Amino acid sequence: MSSPFSVHFNARVLRFRNVPKAALALSFLAAIHGALAAPQPLTLGEAQQRAVARSRQLRAQDQSITAANEMAVAAGQRPDPVLKVGIDNLPVSGPDRLSFGNDFMTMRRVGVSQELTRADKLHWRSARYQIEGDKALAQKDVALAAIQRDTAIAWLEVFYTEEMAGAVSSQTAVSRQEIEAAEAAYRGGRGSAADILAARSALLALDDRASEIARRQRAAHTMLSRWTGEETLVTGAPDIEHIRLDPASLDTDLAHHPEVAVLNKQEDIAQADANLARANQHSDWSVEVAFQQRGSAYSNMVSVGISVPLQWDRKNRQDRELAAKLALVEQTKAERDEMLREHVAETRSMIIAWQSGRERLARYTHEALPLAAERSQTVLAAYRGGKASLAEVLAARRGEIDVRLQSLEVELETARLWAQLNFLFPEGGAIQHSAANNHPEAK
Repeated sequence: MSSPFSVHFNARVLRFRNVPKAALALSFLAAIHGALAAPQPLTLGEAQQRAVARSRQLRAQDQSITAANEMAVAAGQRPDPVLKVGIDNLPVSGPDRLSFGNDFMTMRRVGVSQELTRADKLHWRSARYQIEGDKALAQKDVALAAIQRDTAIAWLEVFYTEEMAGAVSSQTAVSRQEIEAAEAAYRGGRGSAADILAARSALLALDDRASEIARRQRAAHTMLSRWTGEETLVTGAPDIEHIRLDPASLDTDLAHHPEVAVLNKQEDIAQADANLARANQHSDWSVEVAFQQRGSAYSNMVSVGISVPLQWDRKNRQDRELAAKLALVEQTKAERDEMLREHVAETRSMIIAWQSGRERLARYTHEALPLAAERSQTVLAAYRGGKASLAEVLAARRGEIDVRLQSLEVELETARLWAQLNFLFPEGGAIQHSAANNHPEAK
């Protein structure tokens, strides 16, 4: 005996057999393409890795490092020899006018001169570019930390705006049910038109909030796409309860901050310039050898010479140049110390704000949210028992969603502070944060 299900199934099998194989293949490929084309959810770490991989700024810093290293080799070499060719004492009047071999003083000269640059000058010229390469490496860490931090903030914006959208969406569904309940009660003579209008007003307020959150969602996805290259979904909430910094050793830790490291390298560059200026107080000699050919009736000659610059006004040139370079060293030190103080103060302020955010979030989680939910349930039970009005139920619902959204806003702000603190130092940077593993939270 055939059941309705078997008849329906057999009909589907017959229809399936009549479908051309090419159409089935196309449908299968379309399904696979749709699955592959759908954006895959990214964790925070995966989004940061993708942002780092597609960054053009990091590639630019790599080229800057390569350029500095190449110049370091070139600057350490002596200047190229100079080939000199000329004619000495060529007559321009008289019977031997423009003759190359009749006058005994006329000579065709070819020679080579070489500047004998002092070894300490070559060393400091090369060292300066080597330090330029180290500075570019520190600047790459600055860029890497900024990419990881900004990607994390964009990812967190997407994550929490989606949480907000979900909260408003669930409340909107409940609000629609309340409108239907109010209309049914009105038709049954148990409610009033005011209850229906109040329920509709509550829905309009939720729709307005949903529109605002949708705008924030689009903006957040746009910023995340700027780093990852395409619009993606997010998954997996990060642990914002811990940071890699130890407040007890903040002064020591921030001395290794990438921006401070850049100024440290700038100080080294200024010191190398000062050392080079000190080396320039000693002149470089030049040696020249020349062969001089005269007419066939006269002897050929060889000349050897040495050139020595005369530093006749050293106190107003070389000494003042050295003083200027030493002043730049002190300037860089002062700027570095001031930046370190600023970073320490800003970081301490962010840590205080992050800790306050955690306390507020715990208060919302353990007290405010359960209290708002309990109040909603209590008012709803009273409404069902005829002891409360629909307006009171709607007010309790609004209060509950308000508390939920406020909690998410606090969590988002705390997460932003966490990202700013946690990525002050880049993960996997070229100049490693030496204090990163000195306390349990870092591990």
